[in-house]
Amino acid sequence: MLAAVGDRLLVHGNAVGDPERRGEIIEVRGAEGGPPYIVKFDDGHTGLVFPGPDAIVIPAQRRA
Repeated sequence: MLAAVGDRLLVHGNAVGDPERRGEIIEVRGAEGGPPYIVKFDDGHTGLVFPGPDAIVIPAQRRA
């Protein structure tokens, strides 16, 4: 998984009824875009995330 600052992270709930968590990647700490990431979630919580198989990166619209 590779990401850049400004990309969105979507983490699917891992149990029935668990909500998805969405947030913006505000810092990439891994080499060449790899994890871990600092993510500011839509609920206002900010945390260090090592995404698992239940997460996807949604690239930000890049300007040319």
